[in-house]
Amino acid sequence: MKQKPNLSFWKLWNLSFGFFGVQIAYALQSANISRIFATLGADPHSLSYFWILPPLMGILVQPIVGTLSDKTWTRFGRRIPYLFIGAAVAVLVMCLLPNAGSLGLTISAAMVFGLVALMFLDTSINMAMQPFKMLVGDMVNEEQKAKAYSIQSFLCNAGSVVGFVFPFFFTWIGIKNVAPKGVVPDSVIWSFYIGAAILILCVLYTTLKVKEWPPQEYEEYNGISTEDAKETDTPLSHREGQGGGSWFTLLRNAPTTFWAVGLVQFFCWAAFMYMWTYTTGTIAETVWQTTDVSSAGYQEAGNWVGILFAVQAVGSVLWAIVLPQFRNTKLAYSLSLVLGGIGFCLVPFIHDQYLQFLPFLLIGCGWAAMLAMPFTFVTNALQGYGHMGAYLGLFNGTICIPQIVAALLGGTILSLVGSHQPSMMIVAGISLLIGSLCVFVIKTRHQQSAKA
Repeated sequence: MKQKPNLSFWKLWNLSFGFFGVQIAYALQSANISRIFATLGADPHSLSYFWILPPLMGILVQPIVGTLSDKTWTRFGRRIPYLFIGAAVAVLVMCLLPNAGSLGLTISAAMVFGLVALMFLDTSINMAMQPFKMLVGDMVNEEQKAKAYSIQSFLCNAGSVVGFVFPFFFTWIGIKNVAPKGVVPDSVIWSFYIGAAILILCVLYTTLKVKEWPPQEYEEYNGISTEDAKETDTPLSHREGQGGGSWFTLLRNAPTTFWAVGLVQFFCWAAFMYMWTYTTGTIAETVWQTTDVSSAGYQEAGNWVGILFAVQAVGSVLWAIVLPQFRNTKLAYSLSLVLGGIGFCLVPFIHDQYLQFLPFLLIGCGWAAMLAMPFTFVTNALQGYGHMGAYLGLFNGTICIPQIVAALLGGTILSLVGSHQPSMMIVAGISLLIGSLCVFVIKTRHQQSAKA
């Protein structure tokens, strides 16, 4: 097997640059979906149901894109066609979704239109997102992978910040942030328009700058027969190690650490699902003292939520620098989740919009650990198991399933806490604190070896 060549910084940058645009689209969705559907007329008890689609699409689409692209060989490459098609569909839907209330439809028809548009947006974003991870795996050698994923992480966070602040920025330059009842404000609509334009430009840049290896060269660098990849239903990334095995067999034989980390993940991702769903209503009620979704105050709160999510992203980047300084990774993981849980619990009690920066910086600490620590524990535990790609694909379920469960239960829990959206931040905080305790259930390879 030939050694993959070292790539220059700019070649590594080009591999992931399109991710910047994809993440802007994802950030706009994360910060504005509850705001859009509340503006259209959705009851707060039903808001969480709209959030079932993002994780559901993720758990369905990403494995399918991985499987199909493993067996695709065209003059344009194997990953890039899926990247381009996903981005093109996302651009179209981003221009339609925020206009759901402007088409003269009834409230129920506008909701259905928005829901269908959201389904296509989730599908296309997931379709465009997955190939970037695969391009690095395909074309970057082991020595440079950490650097390549660091560049991807930087572009991911940068795109998030831009997408989060767009509605606030467009309001600041004079675009209207209020609209008739049931209509999404122009500041949000133009955020989606400009985000869509940046997305397609970034993806075009990667498409034009990156040339994937043809099948023969790919085989030389990766030591895997491309013909076998075309003829089997099992993705290349699932065919590591010796012997075969269905996904059910792999799950049955998974190390205990896989399941222990999955338990932590359940409480963590449920907490953040409630943050994405209820933060707009919480900030509107806590800081702007309004629950009227057609009011100027509510729409100002919606803009400010984007700023707070951007603060969370900055806090995540800063805490990610601190995390490697801890010698005890379990302590670092648990402490991060405790800080995030405290941040969530503080949100309903802070009535100044600028003081809200503090809890969201703390929430960023929890987010940083959630992005890094689970994969550290799981990949270490999987050493010697083989089928690394398959296990990591299955591990994605510990991200998606908790969000689906939390979304299904969101309306019921909201009723139990008095139909008071700020109380859902406390629910999220408690969930994250429970996750921090579950961290100590995890057994590291060192602990397992000592026990043996």
